[in-house]
Amino acid sequence: MGKPTGFLEYSRCENATVAPLERIRDFSEFHPPLDEPARREQAARCMNCGVPFCQSAIRLSGMVTGCPLHNLIPEWNDEIYRGNFAEAAARLMKTASFPEFTGRVCPALCEKACINGRDGDPVTIRENELYTIERAFAEGILKPRIPAARSDYRIAVVGSGPAGLAAADVLNRRGHNVTVYEREDRPGGLLMYGIPNMKLDKSVVERRIRLMEAEGVVFRTNADVGRNVDAAELVESHDAVILCCGAKQPRPLAVDTKDVRGVHYAVDFLTAATRSLSGTTLSENVPLSAKGLDVVIVGGGDTGNDCVGTCIRMGCRSVTQLEMMPCPPQTRAESNPWPEWPRVLKTDYGQQEAIALFGHDPRIYETTVAALETDAEGRLQAVKTVRVGFETVDGKRRMVTREGTEETIPAQLLLIAAGFTGCESYVPDAFGVQRTPRGCVDAGERDYRTAVPKVFSAGDMRRGQSLVVWAIAEGRACAKAVEEFLTGSDGID
Repeated sequence: MGKPTGFLEYSRCENATVAPLERIRDFSEFHPPLDEPARREQAARCMNCGVPFCQSAIRLSGMVTGCPLHNLIPEWNDEIYRGNFAEAAARLMKTASFPEFTGRVCPALCEKACINGRDGDPVTIRENELYTIERAFAEGILKPRIPAARSDYRIAVVGSGPAGLAAADVLNRRGHNVTVYEREDRPGGLLMYGIPNMKLDKSVVERRIRLMEAEGVVFRTNADVGRNVDAAELVESHDAVILCCGAKQPRPLAVDTKDVRGVHYAVDFLTAATRSLSGTTLSENVPLSAKGLDVVIVGGGDTGNDCVGTCIRMGCRSVTQLEMMPCPPQTRAESNPWPEWPRVLKTDYGQQEAIALFGHDPRIYETTVAALETDAEGRLQAVKTVRVGFETVDGKRRMVTREGTEETIPAQLLLIAAGFTGCESYVPDAFGVQRTPRGCVDAGERDYRTAVPKVFSAGDMRRGQSLVVWAIAEGRACAKAVEEFLTGSDGID
């Protein structure tokens, strides 16, 4: 522990944030980092707990708190405080495949479990992580780690999102021959086309891909396994196949949207926005734009918030976000003590920008879509909403509508960010693997195997829609299982 009194001497100080009305001018990241002395002070706040909940990933009251990667947080915080950044990076990368991703987009389960947060403010663990990895890149500490020898094993990874990249990274470092198949034109999966640039600039993803290529991983883009790449041939020509295609089957609305023009799924909207970017600004011809439109977004989660921020940067006229659940409390309830995940209201960057631009929070709680209004050509004109509540009948919780609460909101663009119902069916069907009732690939929780020989699955495709950090953790664990399957020993620290 570098400074035993650090948590008493220094207050939490986060990275700066560009003001909302300034940052909405483009799609640039907007959190400039602290300088080295300030970052070392923040690391000094770590108490080096005897039992560090921050790295525990412990499940309490049905939710996980602490890092799923079990990052050695007190160790690299100590190295940061002492100014030993190469050592900090080494300890960080022992458990974390891509700290430059989680340092930007993870909701910081580690910080919610930090003991400093019990009676005050937790350590800036996520920002310490990001500072460490970015410094490692900038100073050349992070170099290609090329295996000293190659095995004869050939492994195919289908999907290049966080789970697929993590599995490929670990198995390649073990000396196996790894090829990653990606259906899009650029690798990265969710990281490339599901997360907006202001949260994760695509140059960060491309930098990691280039590093992995230098280490020997082969990427094949525009390779849609199950369509233009034959699944049976893939299994025949490889010693193991890992399916990491995510949970991309969007949840539809209860109302019919089939013939309504102006209704799109959030993932399609965000993908179109990323494709239309030139640097940090949008090109003139955006195929799916919110410019000048009244926008309604269904879904109050991270994806819905990303849609809010994207629509504002496109120049929407108004934006409304519908959430079926009640508004969370501002502070922890007595029934939700530390170190449980805090069930409290979070006002994210997109909502902050909407408040600054339009003067009010875009979210409307306990509300859903009741009907859509269109013009004669089928173009969306308005969204009719209704208030909802939840009641328990025969032990089952169900949603009910509240009569007399209907309202009409002008809308020419409706974005559906209501979650996902599992993976798209054509990939598991092509491999002949079974799916669970939740629409995910049926694979073991510990060995990640499907019932089809040589075929494994990890990440959202196996566990359902989740966080980037969980996908990375699953990819690493699946790689360990594949190593054991191939060699009889996991061989991985």
